[in-house]
Amino acid sequence: MADRFKAEHVWDPPSLILDEAIAAQRKLLSGFKANPRVTKQLFEESMKPIHVAVSLDGEPTLYPLIADLIREIDRRRMTSFLVTNGTMPQRLREMVESGMEPTNLYISIYGPDKATYQKVTLPLIPDAWERTLASLRLLPSFKRSRTIMRLTLVKEQNMHDPKSYSRLVMEGAPTAIELKGYSWLGESKNRLPISAMPYQSEIREFAREMEEGSGYKIVAEDPVSRVVLLAQDRSVTGLSLDTR
Repeated sequence: MADRFKAEHVWDPPSLILDEAIAAQRKLLSGFKANPRVTKQLFEESMKPIHVAVSLDGEPTLYPLIADLIREIDRRRMTSFLVTNGTMPQRLREMVESGMEPTNLYISIYGPDKATYQKVTLPLIPDAWERTLASLRLLPSFKRSRTIMRLTLVKEQNMHDPKSYSRLVMEGAPTAIELKGYSWLGESKNRLPISAMPYQSEIREFAREMEEGSGYKIVAEDPVSRVVLLAQDRSVTGLSLDTR
């Protein structure tokens, strides 16, 4: 855990990061070449990835060259999937000003108000909530990106006050809203009970309450991953749900 708070003073260039990520992907999948159930065509396709997820562990916008990384991904004719907690709005502003927008831009919102947000996230910076709001208000500036506001809903923590969440939606006017139920996995099992996981029916009901205040409608859901997607335009159902 200590490594998460270690400062870096020398940053790898975007081209190196992308080269090494592709190399790691190829190494990870190399064993499938001998698998009789994998065709030669499928294996060769897997060696040439065309989609890049800039997410999973840590906050990617802490990387000061994130706009240049998006540029490099775009230069190689690959798509980019960026997930941010919104605490570095200046990085998003740099993307807009440089015209380097990710294909999909997710911003995670952890509470309908400042008190809930601070309780859930325990931020290390005092103005984290204000920064998140600033990032949310930047979403309409993205003209090429599909923008998604994601709520990870945890019962008895942040799964309340859908009207306030709806007001936040109006601030960012995202392409879509993704409601995802918390999963009792990893280190979170030491902090939360299994009862913190909402059922799909509860997520769907919460989404219906948000429909009333936001103007967005339920357009898709994935019961296995406990995800419900809301949008104003039903054509976004082709958008892949973030089921991680």
